[in-house]
Amino acid sequence: MSESHIGDAIKGFLRKSPLRNGVRAVQIEDIWETLMGKTIAKYTDKIQIIQDRLFITTAVGPLKNELLYQKKQIIERVNEAFGEKVVSEVIIQ
Repeated sequence: MSESHIGDAIKGFLRKSPLRNGVRAVQIEDIWETLMGKTIAKYTDKIQIIQDRLFITTAVGPLKNELLYQKKQIIERVNEAFGEKVVSEVIIQ
């Protein structure tokens, strides 16, 4: 029997599991401040990944404009953080 680490086993399970999107949705909330900084994270009301779309909700008008200009960079940062292509579109609400 081959030896495998529990982390590798869990990652393998999640790659094939329908729970994958739910786990990513929780992970994005955990890493959002690290990816975008404290100020942006503070004024972001809600962030979620649904399929391959990242939904960002904020009531702050200037932040919405800033995020609109940064869509490409946000996609790159999120995908880099996950180590694979998770997000292909950002929707600011």
